[in-house]
Amino acid sequence: MKATSSFKDQTNGLYIVPTPIGNLEDMTYRAVRILQEADIIAAEDTRQTMKLCNHFEIDTKLVSYHEHNKQVSGERLLEDLLSGKQVALVSDAGMPGISDPGSDLIRLAIAADIPVVVLPGANAALTALVASGLPTERFLYYGFLPRKKKERREALETLCYEQGTLIFYEAPHRLKEMLGGLLEILGDRQLTLARELTKRYEEYIRGSVTEALDWAEEDVRGEFVVIVEGTTEERPSEIQQEADPLDQIERYIADGEKPNAALKRVAKERGLDRQALYLSYHESK
Repeated sequence: MKATSSFKDQTNGLYIVPTPIGNLEDMTYRAVRILQEADIIAAEDTRQTMKLCNHFEIDTKLVSYHEHNKQVSGERLLEDLLSGKQVALVSDAGMPGISDPGSDLIRLAIAADIPVVVLPGANAALTALVASGLPTERFLYYGFLPRKKKERREALETLCYEQGTLIFYEAPHRLKEMLGGLLEILGDRQLTLARELTKRYEEYIRGSVTEALDWAEEDVRGEFVVIVEGTTEERPSEIQQEADPLDQIERYIADGEKPNAALKRVAKERGLDRQALYLSYHESK
């Protein structure tokens, strides 16, 4: 095991520089200085970063580093770092390395024993979490759910028994579909939709998933952070998991539950595909 220190700014190395998520006043003095002093700024979108540089009078060389060129561009940046240059990594907005390819460059630098210095700064997920009013003692950041319905359902099923507050990102044109998945798999929990954070039209929509779905019937705009309360239910014991799911459905029905409600409950508890379980149940009759 090897320990490294990045307490003080190095004369060279990889600097992770957060940028504003909407309000330029959230740029820190230190972030501006590092971008001015760096030899190279690696940017997810150089056109977007150029606007930031022009505003703060930063004339450092910009190079492109994004999901589609990260392998080639990452190798070149690593060569620059190994030659003793100072490279600053930025994303379009917020903390680099969160839901963007910055994490790959960070791993390359660490593997090559290059100092990595991370500056604190703007982050949409934590901003929305703190403002949501939901518990912050324990939380799980997930990011973007899969786009395909089946994969999204499977991802949400793994989160059914997560007791911490859940944090998701979502685009406006997929918000309604994503909320429908939350309702189906996690139930009608409390949530907060955070929209256009730090910008002129910043807005928080707080309520249940059902209420959020009603709200989303209107014209939805802006990028969203979706904060969802965790569960208070305990994960089924190993004994429950080992029992035949069809027998478990029958037990719940015997206890007074309706067949469809019992089937849905067993599917959720076991992380099973509800449609497949439905077919199995009715074929057994």
